[in-house]
Amino acid sequence: MRQHIDRISFVGLGLIGASLMQAVRRGAEECGRKIELVGWDPGFDTDDIACVTSTLGLDRFEANPARLYDANVIVLCAPVKTNIALLDQIRDYAPEGALITDVSSTKKLIAEKAAALDLEFIGMHPIAGREQQGYLAASPELLSGRLLIVCSGDTLPESGLAGEFFSLLEAAGCIPVVMSPEEHDRIYANISHLPQLISTVLMTHCQENISRSGPGFASVTRLAGSPWPIWRDIIETNSDNIAEELETFSASLSQLAAAIREKNLEAISEYFGEANRLYQSLQQGSRP
Repeated sequence: MRQHIDRISFVGLGLIGASLMQAVRRGAEECGRKIELVGWDPGFDTDDIACVTSTLGLDRFEANPARLYDANVIVLCAPVKTNIALLDQIRDYAPEGALITDVSSTKKLIAEKAAALDLEFIGMHPIAGREQQGYLAASPELLSGRLLIVCSGDTLPESGLAGEFFSLLEAAGCIPVVMSPEEHDRIYANISHLPQLISTVLMTHCQENISRSGPGFASVTRLAGSPWPIWRDIIETNSDNIAEELETFSASLSQLAAAIREKNLEAISEYFGEANRLYQSLQQGSRP
């Protein structure tokens, strides 16, 4: 096994996968390193391959799993259930000691599967995205200045392949935040998965009046346009946390409805005041 990173493979070259690949290249350049970047995506045709290798910085498009997984670091950039399934193939082909990581939106189940297969695995989750999808919308700027959740427990790895890999992403402008897979799934059920489902239900709840809506409604329901195949995997792999968040939020709505029915303007004012304060903190980039 190579002692330092000289090859990284990306399995999935969509918006996040291609952006991450470009960020790694930028980080390597910042550190004066030359690292071969290999990738594969099942949806690519010859034009896609030509574009991603000529303009996006991928060194080699590789469909053969024996050569694709022959790398120091393997980054899984497909939907979470696909990433989980790929771990069996990686066990068969990856060199001993290779670091496996992923960009899935849930972390607990993939970490458990990797542990059962005795793979060197640290999950990560770039907190970034945009409405456009696909590699043509990719950019290293998508990740620069953004949080990068690293599910390595209490501390960010500082040595070995993991330390080297995450230092490349730091050099590219990512901001690592460390937590456990379980903590990740609880937190993002609250601040990511819950908002998605609220937006989805709000759109369907208001469907008879959508033609009369304004920009405010469009803003608050933007997430309703998210693709179901991605969210199917997220919901299936984090169902308990998401259901708990929905139940807790439903109770909060019931309390607000009671305050409104009773014309308890003081209580409603407190909701607005606290929400305004938190919103300003968010806009300023600070933590409440």
